[in-house]
Amino acid sequence: MNKEKLTELLQQVKDGRMDIRNAVEQLKHFPTEDLGYANIDYHRELRRGYPEIIFAEGKSIPQLTGILESMLKRENNIMITRATRKEYEAVKKVYEGARYYEEARIISIERKKETPPKTYIPIVTAGTSDIPVAEEAAVTAKLLGNNVHRIFDVGVSGIHRLVNKLPEIKQARVVIVIAGMEGALASILAGLIDKPIVAVPTSVGYGTNLQGLTPLLAMLTSCSGGIAVVNIDNGFGAGYYASMINKL
Repeated sequence: MNKEKLTELLQQVKDGRMDIRNAVEQLKHFPTEDLGYANIDYHRELRRGYPEIIFAEGKSIPQLTGILESMLKRENNIMITRATRKEYEAVKKVYEGARYYEEARIISIERKKETPPKTYIPIVTAGTSDIPVAEEAAVTAKLLGNNVHRIFDVGVSGIHRLVNKLPEIKQARVVIVIAGMEGALASILAGLIDKPIVAVPTSVGYGTNLQGLTPLLAMLTSCSGGIAVVNIDNGFGAGYYASMINKL
């Protein structure tokens, strides 16, 4: 949609020839900006509720900063996932107010605030080794406008630790469960609460963990209902999905 068409659309609304709902529907299909190496989707927030997120891994620093400079033309918040400190230093030169969450490997640029729902999202890990993935989930959910509660190291090898946290977990609308090794925690927790669970298998474990394949298959074949499973080590995907549920 070019400037002339947008002007005409606004004029139609002003003249009463088109209602606001139809105008918004047309604006949902606003085109991307083609940078040659990337197409920036400026209206993703209008369609989906959240702006486009930048995945840093595999991008060169000039590509990353070029995308960022383009996205800064709008007033959206910006999130960059799987980012290194070197990439953060490059981003800071473009936007000084950028913040780096080292354990989560996320860079954030927050230019507008929203009031989060009164509910919170528990981020539950089986072990301490799962915390880096948990932090990616927690920071993602927080930056998308949610309160989060971190509940770490409550895996099945000491199930009483989980039982002690059940009252806090049960108050949530949706729960993120992160586990490596055999990935049993998601199944067990799903059998104890009446809330949907977003399960994240991690690549934490000995040889037969198979870099996360074992807990992935365990979570997918769980006999407990109400579990959705994201990809191995995909804390971002879990935080995003849980945020959508929490804001329904």
